[in-house]
Amino acid sequence: MTRLIEILISLAIVAALFLIVGIALPASRHLQHSVETNRKLTIVFDTLNSLRRFKDWNILVLKDPAMQLKLSGPESGVGARLEYDSKEKGLRQGSWEITASEPGKRVAYALTDIEPGKNKRTEFTLKPTGRGGRNVEITQTYAVDYGWNLIGRYAGLYVSSSVGEDMKASLGRLTNMLAAVPNFDYAELSKADPAKAPKVVDRPAENLLVVTAAVERSNEKVMGQMNSNIEWIKKVMASNGLEADGPVRIITNEFGAEMYSFDVAQPVRKIGATGPAGKLDIKLEGPVTAVYTEPTKVAVVPGFKGHMANLAKVRDALRGWAMTHGYETVERPYESWKSGITGGFTEEGEYDVFWAVK
Repeated sequence: MTRLIEILISLAIVAALFLIVGIALPASRHLQHSVETNRKLTIVFDTLNSLRRFKDWNILVLKDPAMQLKLSGPESGVGARLEYDSKEKGLRQGSWEITASEPGKRVAYALTDIEPGKNKRTEFTLKPTGRGGRNVEITQTYAVDYGWNLIGRYAGLYVSSSVGEDMKASLGRLTNMLAAVPNFDYAELSKADPAKAPKVVDRPAENLLVVTAAVERSNEKVMGQMNSNIEWIKKVMASNGLEADGPVRIITNEFGAEMYSFDVAQPVRKIGATGPAGKLDIKLEGPVTAVYTEPTKVAVVPGFKGHMANLAKVRDALRGWAMTHGYETVERPYESWKSGITGGFTEEGEYDVFWAVK
């Protein structure tokens, strides 16, 4: 009996200590870590203001490569949501959802997971830093409330070593991922006209007549070669009863320091044809080849105006926009020269700039 009383007293003391220490522990926890990147502020904000590239920077996905991810809500901004489902005991189900978004300044998320605590949230704040504000400091905070959940308060003792280490690892992955994005501020493309902002559209099936060339990078030689290739294409069109099905395109193969390799491509159709394009049987001449393309999605900068020498930067900006928004570019970039070849070599040139995406 005495032994039993001693055991009960010991248990009572342990329970009392558990209660006293638990009450004394913080009812909430807060963490903060920062990193710096040299990418443009637009690129950093857009990456965090969407969950389309979550798997490419958040350490959570590396813990279970078989984890199922589901996106819902808008593509970006408040309401964009990602749910994950894992068979790993330490992960199970959870979610990230954007609850606040201030362009160029901050993005806040509400989090759910199986760990103790409630009202879990994380926020990324962005601040220009470095010489002339060329870099961006990314600061991530994490907060969780335990209230009177004493088990949760004890769990809070390990937040710095668990959640904190994950935050640091994820921020490291984020900066590495951002470093691969072309560092062009694509927001400048639509600063004067929002209608010229990059977007993804559907491209229908097409028939193209194509001539490939590689010439020295001088305006005269490039323009001369383009016009020469178009004459070959016109000859094939005339002999096959074809007409243009849109502006001529220039497809960039390699834009080197001294040489420019490109394809001149003309979308074509039978004269008077309407409706979806089927593959045409075309009799070819000279250097002209025929290409039939299946329907696909393309990222586009519509209505860019300026000299063709500016197109290299626009292509890089479009690829940066696509990567930031979770699209993988494929094939080669190209432009529809809406003002023709001669017009493209003036400041009045107008183009739609394209890059196919998965």
